[in-house]
Amino acid sequence: MDAAGHQVVGVEYDKNGVELATKAYPKIPFYNFGVQDDPALLLVHEDNFDAVVSTEVIEHLFSPHLLPEYAHRCLRDDGYLILTTPYHGYLKNLALSILDKWDFHHHPYLHGGHVKFWSRKTLSQLLSEHGFRVIGFSGIGRVPYLWKSMVLVAQKRDS
Repeated sequence: MDAAGHQVVGVEYDKNGVELATKAYPKIPFYNFGVQDDPALLLVHEDNFDAVVSTEVIEHLFSPHLLPEYAHRCLRDDGYLILTTPYHGYLKNLALSILDKWDFHHHPYLHGGHVKFWSRKTLSQLLSEHGFRVIGFSGIGRVPYLWKSMVLVAQKRDS
């Protein structure tokens, strides 16, 4: 339980990340799971959640549909999924092209990095197809429509 009275749990795919988080926050349980794992493995230890928060993760997934599927199974009825990811709407992509910054922005020699690029429309569609209703959107950083990132809040629909 945190200072505000919330039960907080961390889920991280990288074992080293779990070790670091556990050392930094010893009162919070951290689990070594990824979106490709069966959520039942987490729910053996925890009850269904009121909210799942994923910050700057979905753009790194080769199979991004697994994230909302995992979250859907972990959430209670009417639970919330809160996602952040870099924003890639039409005007931002056009500005990158006009300013010849596309190669710099998506340099192919970088190891790891982003494998998917999301707009409000594409991320909303993914969430809708996997049992969520988007109820909130906000751009973050920079000027409108050239945002650095975005936040989408979605609510689990009845199955």
